Amino acid sequence: MAGIAMLGSGFIARFYADALVSHRRPDRIVSVYSRKAESAERFAQDYRVPVWTTRMEEAISRPEVDIVCISLPNHLHEAAVMACVNAGKAVMITKPLGRNAAEALRMLQAVEKAGIFHGYLEDLVYTPKSLKAQQLIGQGALGRILWAKSRETHPGPHSDWFWNKELAGGGAIIDLGCHCVEIARTYIGKDIRPLEVMCWADTQVKPIEAEDHAIGLVRYANGAIGQFEVSWTFRGGLDLRDEVMGTEGTLWINNFLRTGFEMFTSGKGTGYTAEKAESESGWLFPVADELNELGYQHMFTDMLNALEQGRQPRETFYDGYVVNAILDAAYRSAQTKQWEPVQLEIWRGQTEVHVDRTLPDYDAQYYLVKEETTHYGARKLILKDKKTGEIIERVVG
Repeated sequence: MAGIAMLGSGFIARFYADALVSHRRPDRIVSVYSRKAESAERFAQDYRVPVWTTRMEEAISRPEVDIVCISLPNHLHEAAVMACVNAGKAVMITKPLGRNAAEALRMLQAVEKAGIFHGYLEDLVYTPKSLKAQQLIGQGALGRILWAKSRETHPGPHSDWFWNKELAGGGAIIDLGCHCVEIARTYIGKDIRPLEVMCWADTQVKPIEAEDHAIGLVRYANGAIGQFEVSWTFRGGLDLRDEVMGTEGTLWINNFLRTGFEMFTSGKGTGYTAEKAESESGWLFPVADELNELGYQHMFTDMLNALEQGRQPRETFYDGYVVNAILDAAYRSAQTKQWEPVQLEIWRGQTEVHVDRTLPDYDAQYYLVKEETTHYGARKLILKDKKTGEIIERVVG
């Protein structure tokens, strides 16, 4: 059983707390810190936390605290991590790790130098559908991964600090792109180095300085492409989708919004339907178990099991650092309008990656371009001559 200090008492802290205390888990939140006394006290009452405080060090340093959960705004992450380092406490932190790669690198180096446990709370790689997809891809069901696309769009975040470019470190890219980039990495392979990024970003709707919409491509050393689509301008709720294409197959995942649970209501009843739902009437899309569908249950199980077992979790500060480096390149590309290199001072994956360009053989003379059965029952082959390069079609049945 782990004693947890919660830093933060707002939206994400409450999501985390709901996951940590649900399903009769033995782990307990034993202290909570907030910058506002009334918020800390209310959180403590709601979750039966024995100690609340407006002093971060007090929440962290208590002897019953085994691990600290940082659920604070982006600009406070580094100070909170350093407080954990000074106290010698294990730490897990919400996404993104830093506002940029420089911040993330300092935090990574600090926890590793101190020798403390560190976990990166990227919940969307822990969703049940994502975990199953990762398993199938690992078994070779899709063959060699060519393209992994992840999309997260909604009408915008909940708290005021998200809309402040300096406090958040950016807009939709830093807020949502961190999810999408790490999702693509898990499908392509986290040991495959990201090389460069091409990104478009703009402020289309919101009266803010940061971007509210962006699309980016990340090129990897094995030839695969990761793609992210993020927006704070999407109307209709929270849309979370992934698509992965390989040489032997394709998969589609819908984690939120259109998941097979749809409801029409006149609006006479009121209440919470799903995160970022924009209406209480008409066709709505409830989510049966948000804590599970968004990955929080599996994420904290991995984190706390890893702490207990003395191993690293699936997601560490190092993963957060790589994500920040990719997003830095995306921001540079959005300004220069060209491919920008991913600058990684530390790389722990493969250093030599073979790009598989093997062409599919049909026979000794031809490569197979495509095979299909037509609507009138003929079996047609598209072939390429290995010597001349000529492309022909052949009906074989």
